[in-house]
Amino acid sequence: MSAVVRRDTVGVKVGSVLIGGGAPIAVQSMTNTETADVDVTSTQIMQLADAGSELVRITVNTEQAAVVVEPIVRRVRDAGYKAPIIGDFHYNGHRLLAKYPQCAQSLDKYRINPGNVGAGVARDKNFAQICQIAADNDKPLRIGVNIGSLNKDLVMLKMVENTQKSLGKSSEEVMNECMMFSALESTRLAIENGVSKDRIIISCKSSTPRHLISLYRELSRQTDQPLHLGLTEAGIGIKGLVWSAVSIGVLLAEGIGDTIRVSLTPRVGGDRRDEVYAACEILQSLGLRSFMPSVTACPGCGRTTSQFFQALAEETEAYVRDKIPEWKYKYIGVETLTLAVMGCIVNGPGESRSANIGISLPGTGEEPKCPVYVDGNHTMTLTGTPDQIGTAFREAIDAYVQTRFPPKMVDTTV
Repeated sequence: MSAVVRRDTVGVKVGSVLIGGGAPIAVQSMTNTETADVDVTSTQIMQLADAGSELVRITVNTEQAAVVVEPIVRRVRDAGYKAPIIGDFHYNGHRLLAKYPQCAQSLDKYRINPGNVGAGVARDKNFAQICQIAADNDKPLRIGVNIGSLNKDLVMLKMVENTQKSLGKSSEEVMNECMMFSALESTRLAIENGVSKDRIIISCKSSTPRHLISLYRELSRQTDQPLHLGLTEAGIGIKGLVWSAVSIGVLLAEGIGDTIRVSLTPRVGGDRRDEVYAACEILQSLGLRSFMPSVTACPGCGRTTSQFFQALAEETEAYVRDKIPEWKYKYIGVETLTLAVMGCIVNGPGESRSANIGISLPGTGEEPKCPVYVDGNHTMTLTGTPDQIGTAFREAIDAYVQTRFPPKMVDTTV
C-alpha cells in the first residue's frame, strides 16, 4: 500500500499545535461537563489530553461559563498541560466574548457556527463582531457548519432555486451545496472582517457517512483552508464507531483532513476518553500517526473455548493505555510498540513472533504452556495460574520498554 498523499493546505497555529500546512493530523475532543464547574471541567480536559487529545473544546454558553474560562485554562496550564483549549460558541458568542475579555484572551481558538450567530440583518453583524474580537486577540477560528443548524434562509433559497430552475439536484446535493456555500462565504466574510487566512479552519459536518464523504471531497477542491473532519452526531456504541471510522477513514486515505474528532454519544456513566481512543486508532490504522502500543489479538474459535486469552488481551490493552502517558514522558518512540496476545497454536506463534513482544496461550486440548516471543525470538515459557501468567507478561512488557526504547532527556532544573 502506498503512503497517503495529503492535500496542500494553509497552516493554522492553534496554541502550540499546527493544523494543516503539512503538520500531522491532530486529534481533538470536547468536554461534556458543565463548564461552570471548574474542578470537573479542568479534570476532564487533562484526562482527555492524557488519552491523546491534542486539542480540547469546551462549551461556552452562559455568563457563568465565560467567567470561569480563564481559571480553567490557568489550572490546566499550571498542571503542565499544553493542549489548546477551544471555546464553542452558539447564539450568544458575540455577547460573551465582548463582555468577558479575559475569556476571549484565554482561549486558544473560537469555534463558531454560521447558522447559529443570529438571523436576518443581525447575523452578519454578530458574525463580524466575533471575527473582530478574534482578530484583535490574534485567535484562530473554526468556522463549523453543521447539517442540523444550517442557515434556514439559505436552505430555502437554494431549494426554491433548484425547483424553479429545474436543476434536478437531489436534496442531499442541495444541502451539501448550502453547507459549502455557508463555510466558504463565512470564510470570505471573516477575512473581510480582519481574520487572516492563516487563522481559519473549516468544517462541514453531516451525520451520514456517504454525505460527509461527498461533501468533503468537493470542499477540498474548492478551498485550501485546513479541514476538520467528523460526523456531527456519530451515535452510540458500535454504530458510532463504525460510521465514524468509515467516513473519516475514507477521507483520510484520500489525503483529505487535517484534524479529526469522533463524536460518540457516551453511554450513561461512560468514559469520555473513548472518542479520543477511537480517533487515535483511526489514524494509527492508516499508518498516519502512532499514539500508543497496538495489541493484536485473535477473534477466538472452537480451539479457544477458554476465556483466558480474551481476558489477558483486555488486561494488556488496559495496562498499556494506563502506562502510555508515563512511558511517553520517559522514552522515545514507545508508542510504536507492538504486542500480541494469541489464543492457540494455529496463528499464535507466528503473530507473536511478528510483534515486539507476544504470547501464545494454549488452546483447547493443548499443553498448558505459554511461549513468549521478543522481537521474533522465543525467550521464555510461562506457566501457572492466569493471574501469575498475566503478571509475568506485564513484567516482560515493562522490561522491554525499559531496555529497548531510549530514554528522553528530561530537564529537571527549575
